[in-house]
Amino acid sequence: MILLIASLLLILFASEGFTNGIEAFGKKHSLSQAVSGSVLAAVGTALPETILPLVAIFFGRGDMGREIGVGAILGAPFMLATAAFFVTGLAVLAGSLAGKRKFEINVEIPTIKRDLTFFVIMFSLAVFLPLVIGGALNRALSIIFVLGYIFYVAKTASGESDGVEHPEGLHLSNFFKKAGLGSGDTPSNFLIISQIVITIIIMVSGAHIFVGSLESISLKFGINPMLFALLLAPVATELPEKFNSITWILRKRDSLALGNITGAMVFQSTFPVSIGLILTGWKLAPMAVFSACIALVSALIILANIHIKKKISPYALLFGGMLYAIYVAAAIAHLRG
Repeated sequence: MILLIASLLLILFASEGFTNGIEAFGKKHSLSQAVSGSVLAAVGTALPETILPLVAIFFGRGDMGREIGVGAILGAPFMLATAAFFVTGLAVLAGSLAGKRKFEINVEIPTIKRDLTFFVIMFSLAVFLPLVIGGALNRALSIIFVLGYIFYVAKTASGESDGVEHPEGLHLSNFFKKAGLGSGDTPSNFLIISQIVITIIIMVSGAHIFVGSLESISLKFGINPMLFALLLAPVATELPEKFNSITWILRKRDSLALGNITGAMVFQSTFPVSIGLILTGWKLAPMAVFSACIALVSALIILANIHIKKKISPYALLFGGMLYAIYVAAAIAHLRG
């Protein structure tokens, strides 16, 4: 258990540093708010969830490792579409009660609409198509998902979006300044890339330790490893998205806050899924399919909110917490049964 907690802290620490490096890169090269939030920050904070299934599949104990890998792949979009939405809505509520902001969400609607539309299409294909036709087209589907994400990035980069603020400097640059080893206000590309590479190495190491600890705990308590991965791994690895979103919400940077989550949902429904399709049998347990259905319902509720009211209500985000509670209750009932 100590190793599990330590590895999670290591992953989260590295993820925050990676995201900071990605944002500094976006600011340095004058990238848009949509690209910085939905692509750069989203990919940065999504890396732990992407690395975990890879490590589980390659270094896990056979079928158990593959089950944990599939559980982590499906658990990430589920947690983003439920708990992450709920925490973001809760941050809006807390900010309004504290008098720091109004109880409303002000985002770039085209960006969020594009993100959620891509997510619903891609994730539906990933979950339901293999159930209907089997694994015959898994490799073809994996290529479609990769190309789909590339198309999504191109659409995001070409879409209209405001510039992004980046008040805090690069962590590595700040460290050198405090140590008296540097004084420049604008970090170099070399320093930014160095921070990114270092944090990736730390994340891979932490993920390897986490997967080994996860397998040991699931064996000890007799819990299905895929279900355990669905519930535990994403809760921890989604913390960067949640933390970043809360911070941005309190600073009234709503587009970055929500784009960080929806962009990560698009990424998680394409690249990790393509890996799962190729390297595992992609045989989804009933509870795994149920988690995917809940994630899709949550995304569709936000999309419906956009189509009907032309905006996103904090209540729609808070509803994600109810959906998460429904899944947890069903999972507990499943374990007891």
